[in-house]
Amino acid sequence: MAFDEKITALASQIKLVIFDVDGVLTDGGLYFTDDGREIKKFNVKDGLGISILVKKGIEVAVITGRNSVIVAERMKSLGVNHVYQGRMNKLETYENLKKALQIADEQVAFVGDDIIDLPIMKHCGLSVAVADAHDEVLNQANLVLSKCGGAGAARELCDLIMHSQGITHDFTGGQQ
Repeated sequence: MAFDEKITALASQIKLVIFDVDGVLTDGGLYFTDDGREIKKFNVKDGLGISILVKKGIEVAVITGRNSVIVAERMKSLGVNHVYQGRMNKLETYENLKKALQIADEQVAFVGDDIIDLPIMKHCGLSVAVADAHDEVLNQANLVLSKCGGAGAARELCDLIMHSQGITHDFTGGQQ
């Protein structure tokens, strides 16, 4: 996979990757059973990419405006320790996480899909949009992924970061 030189340089500095959930790690659909329970579909390739980053020492977080037990369980299974749900002010959460991890803006990649994600995208070092993101998000992004949310977009970014930092995967662990 070939990546733009400027984007590869930005990705080589990343120590923290933050994902939105709905529309990024999922297809953005809200699915409910007849008894009102919410269900979500996650992409197994995205999961493997995320678990490899975690295993190789890259911090991974999710910041989402919605609350879901499913999200907490999925992130736990991938080894993601930084899970922030019900956060309509994502920028405040972003700033607090950066401070706690002692990480600078240029060391953060953020993947979003809608206008609630724009404040973080304007601050982070590598702002990323999924292919089916809102037009304003597409215009703000340093990088627009070729894949849509929930369809391998997260893995595409994970692969870019691994490539730019010389990270190899040994397939000896990690959940999908």
